[in-house]
Amino acid sequence: MIKFSEEKLNKVQEIIRRYPEGKQKSAVIPVLHLAQEEYGWLSAETMDYVASLLRIEPIEVYEVATFYSMFNLKPVGKFLFEVCQTGPCMISGSDNIIEYIKQRLGIGVGETTPDGLFTLKTVECLGACGYAPMMQLGKHYREHLTKDRVDQIIEECRKNAGMLN
Repeated sequence: MIKFSEEKLNKVQEIIRRYPEGKQKSAVIPVLHLAQEEYGWLSAETMDYVASLLRIEPIEVYEVATFYSMFNLKPVGKFLFEVCQTGPCMISGSDNIIEYIKQRLGIGVGETTPDGLFTLKTVECLGACGYAPMMQLGKHYREHLTKDRVDQIIEECRKNAGMLN
């Protein structure tokens, strides 16, 4: 059974108190972020748990979690490549970058490499159009992507994975 640590539960209560009484649904996005941070992705069980904490219907949580690409609805690799695919990035070659990553890692969009290191997602605008094509990797943006730059990022991730083991 899913249950946050005492520290996370205190954080949830702190977030809920930001909103007027009866408007705890407003806390769904930050609480989903906490859940994803804790479990790595949002299972149906996790979303049900979030709904119970906020005293709302599970469908209200599912609607939010499935709408935003920032939430992972299945397990992801240690390194999540979230490549922007909207207008400015597309014009600047994000399609070619996505195809190159697929070829290089041997996975499709939404898939994870068999070793569990990499997941490729396409996402809507990340708000860095001036640096297109770009992607988000963890909390950082990787900008002005080229095939060479993608190769460097993949090798950097593999080295970091070695350090993490």
